[in-house]
Amino acid sequence: MTIKDVASLAGVSPAAVSRYLNGGSLSEEKRQRIQETIEQTGYRPTVAAQMMRTGHQRQIGVLIPKIYSDAVVQVTEGITQYIQKYGYMSVLGVTHADEQKELEYLSIMEANRAAGIIVMGTGVTPRRIEAYKACGIPVVIAGQNISGIPCVYHDDFHAAQELTRRIIERGRKKLAYISVTDHDPQAGKERKRGVLSAYTEAGFAEKELLTAVADFSAESGYAAMQKLLERDTTMDAVLCATDAIAFGAMRALHEAGLEPGSDVSIAGIGDSWIDEYAMTPLTTARLFFKQSGEDAANMLLSTIDTIEKGEAVAARQICLDYEIIERGSI
Repeated sequence: MTIKDVASLAGVSPAAVSRYLNGGSLSEEKRQRIQETIEQTGYRPTVAAQMMRTGHQRQIGVLIPKIYSDAVVQVTEGITQYIQKYGYMSVLGVTHADEQKELEYLSIMEANRAAGIIVMGTGVTPRRIEAYKACGIPVVIAGQNISGIPCVYHDDFHAAQELTRRIIERGRKKLAYISVTDHDPQAGKERKRGVLSAYTEAGFAEKELLTAVADFSAESGYAAMQKLLERDTTMDAVLCATDAIAFGAMRALHEAGLEPGSDVSIAGIGDSWIDEYAMTPLTTARLFFKQSGEDAANMLLSTIDTIEKGEAVAARQICLDYEIIERGSI
């Protein structure tokens, strides 16, 4: 069975079958006919034939910082479900947020002729930016906004700003914020900037905001909250850069005899499945992680298609919206 045979049975041209196999643009009607024919015949192009035709394998490299994260799982699910529809498989690389490991994976996947790479960004450095631009295969970043590089990111600033405003509107005046490192521009700098924007516009001085830093985990949120309570027990609200941090902070509040939601308002950012099942359901800013994976995959496959047509590629940036989910914690 060859591409010509599939084309004849589907009533389309061999070029249309080739575009389908490469994730190229086609009418929905042609795509459906080709898909049905392939399913009926069991046709599978050989790896050698694919590489002769396109110069790459039907593999997408997906670089993630860790596995045990609800956000990472959702983004990865969005990517894999999308690319599978177009006959691609994912090759996973876990970087542990280590820059050198990320750069090594980029080189390995390029050398192995992956069709492209999606990087779940945890930091933006000159070395990373240089590597993304110099990579010989298309690269899309999920979770960071980098000028001149295709990326899909969240509106972290306005999500944090609106959460802070809602807490202040409930009469809370002594606020604390548990952030993550500023080495992460979106989760670190942008969310902190959003909190400070709402805090100062309400008439508070920036120096009045109690702050601590955590590392995305519940354990670090617990430790950061304990340190805040050692410094000041009069706070009446705590904002956290992630939901996981918020869960750790809630445990520390409970142990200190403070009730989240009544004694102290608390909120996170992300929206994990566990938020509504916690003893005190967590108010949060929902970020659309799965959609970010889908959009990043769509952007990458479109870029691959554009390159194969010999057309110029423009770097696009997509900023995703957010949704405030109010539960019982503020």
